[in-house]
Amino acid sequence: MASNPTAAPVLFDRALLRVRQQRARRGEPATFLLDRVAEDIEERLHAVLREFAEAADIWTPGEIFRKPSRDRFRSVTWIGLDEAGQEVLPLAAESLDLAVSALAFQLVNDLPGVLSQIRRALRPDGLLLAAMLGGDTLTELRQSFAAAEAECEGGVSPRVAPFADLRDVGALLQRAGFALPVTDVDRVVARYDSAFALMQDLRRMGATNILVERRRTPTRRATMLRMAQIYGERFADSDGRIRATFDVIWLSGWAPHASQQKPLRPGSAKASLAEAVRKQSPFPGWGG
Repeated sequence: MASNPTAAPVLFDRALLRVRQQRARRGEPATFLLDRVAEDIEERLHAVLREFAEAADIWTPGEIFRKPSRDRFRSVTWIGLDEAGQEVLPLAAESLDLAVSALAFQLVNDLPGVLSQIRRALRPDGLLLAAMLGGDTLTELRQSFAAAEAECEGGVSPRVAPFADLRDVGALLQRAGFALPVTDVDRVVARYDSAFALMQDLRRMGATNILVERRRTPTRRATMLRMAQIYGERFADSDGRIRATFDVIWLSGWAPHASQQKPLRPGSAKASLAEAVRKQSPFPGWGG
């Protein structure tokens, strides 16, 4: 069932996100993070011992998957951001073997609803493979802005989007009905000459602030300078360059199918764990 756009709180202005991403593509986009994720998606798909005929790319910025996907799949549906920023996917039930998404789900208002839509669109034994920013992404920038605003302006405004953690994402996959859900984190640490160089890269990624509750007036110059100073004091390496953390959360899950491995019922094991450890331990006395 399609998600109800009014069911979840609206945190992100997704129409603005579309404008920001288009602006980034017209200039000199910063794609180092997206390139890394796209390469990892290709590697992870090659490790799956099955073929996928019909695939969909959901909201991945740019066209990074266009050529390799055309060569690999019989048909691919490209789903981009619409002008209104809606989160209703134009996918028929059981129409896909594979759904992929790179660096998009962190800016979804109703992620449970979107995951449910994808689960409905997958055929039995179809796969969702996605990467989203989460965890401690941009924690250095968040802390530096908060400290500078508190010191210079007596309050803090929302600047960096809230990010889901690994456990939350795994629970959402299960809630959406995916079988064999798997999540893991790839931490990428980029280094910059200054906080301003980092912010320029975020602009070139189309990843600047799209929070609905974002501050609408320009930040004071003194606050920006103090933020950059705090960033350098707290998060610089010995050579003076600053660190910026990007936690890429990987999530995958399958539409249920009779052929998939099933977990054992509680109490159905034939032998105890303690007995197995005792028999396999190479050290006398280990295992009890």
